[in-house]
Amino acid sequence: MSTGSHYTDPLSCEEYGYGLGRLDGILVLKYRSAAVLEFGQPRQDFLHQLYWSPDGVLSTRHGADARFVGPGEAFWAQRAVSHDVRAADWQTVYRICLRQVPPALGGLRAGAVSIDDEAARLVQAITAPGYDEQDALAARERILTGLGASTRDYVRHHATGIGFAMTVARALSHDPGAQVRLDEWAERLHVSVKTLQRDFVREFGMPYSRWRTELRLRTSCVLLETQPVTEVAHRVGYATPSAFISAFAKKYGCTPGQYTLREAGRA
Repeated sequence: MSTGSHYTDPLSCEEYGYGLGRLDGILVLKYRSAAVLEFGQPRQDFLHQLYWSPDGVLSTRHGADARFVGPGEAFWAQRAVSHDVRAADWQTVYRICLRQVPPALGGLRAGAVSIDDEAARLVQAITAPGYDEQDALAARERILTGLGASTRDYVRHHATGIGFAMTVARALSHDPGAQVRLDEWAERLHVSVKTLQRDFVREFGMPYSRWRTELRLRTSCVLLETQPVTEVAHRVGYATPSAFISAFAKKYGCTPGQYTLREAGRA
């Protein structure tokens, strides 16, 4: 959480605007962080804002309400509402600015919201050079309908669990390569392994080992843009590059090298 007046600049910031000046316009700022990234402007009096990261946990605060928002969620703040958002190192963060409030969020001043898979995909799709404006405005409508107030029925929302899994998730989001077993986390938290495992299933819809693998591979996609495969494998916790390449190919259907070339071709 941001508690001081010093803010770390992002590694990069890309701007994508469609229909600017119109009520149904959208402005998306795409940040890449090389260190802990804090959004230091506590209040925006003209635009509503939505923050989302596909590869890590966001630390957020609105008044006395401090929360951690995972990749299946976003953080919403209506205009003129003070808030703080912080991302861990090596995260991609999307800051979406709107003049209209999404239908499902009319009564929410600030807080965590759910974002469905298609809305998340479209946020990433429209942040590409040369994207057609009319297609982007159509995508905007789908993004807004893909947002919802988080409830206990939403499996990836922190309120579905009892807090232990999110404690682990927050720690691992800062160090995806940490070699800590589930039983070691359980001992640190003074709970049984079964309780912690069940909380992971409630919280994220999957067991600890799978969630950790998902986090590591999402993080690797960001790191691969600036670091060699061997270094990335080490940073995200794989004993050997070959083990990392195998897991990456199983998840994404291509090797890390092929993925890097593909992403470079899209830039």
